[in-house]
Formats: sequence, structure tokens, C-alpha cells
Amino acid sequence: MNTSVDISYYPLSESYLAPIKDFIRRLHLYQGIEVKSNGMSTQVFGEYDLVMGAVTAEIKASFALPHSVFVLKVINAELKHDYVNR
Repeated sequence: MNTSVDISYYPLSESYLAPIKDFIRRLHLYQGIEVKSNGMSTQVFGEYDLVMGAVTAEIKASFALPHSVFVLKVINAELKHDYVNR
């Protein structure tokens, strides 16, 4: 089953940009998933177990920074084409 996850990450610190960029960079290291970012969120597409494994691992790593907030929308379909065509 393919899935799409829309992620918004809010590190609650004055230097919030570096942790966001690092989170996105780390997601790009995974093979078998596709990662797209825009000014509001990051979308991850691919096979459910691969996507959720990558997202879960990188959220856990990001929690090393105290007071990190993630908002996720998980869809049981790969919607990357909808994002590309808009």
C-alpha cells in the first residue's frame, strides 16, 4: 500500500530554521521514498512501511531538540501527482 504524509515541523526555539532543514535533509537520505518540500510543509510519498519507518525515525531524532512539535496528515494513497500538477 502506498501512502502520503504531509508534515509540518515546529521547533520551539529562536533558531528554528536549522532543525527544520536538517530534518528534511535526513529524509532525503532514505531510498525508496520521495520527499517534496514547500514553504508550509514537507510531503513524503511511497510504500507505507518505508515512509512511516523514515518519518518515525527522523521525528525521534528531532526530539533530541526539546519542545519540538510535529503535525502530520497521513493519507492511504500516493498523492504526489496531485501536488506536482497544481
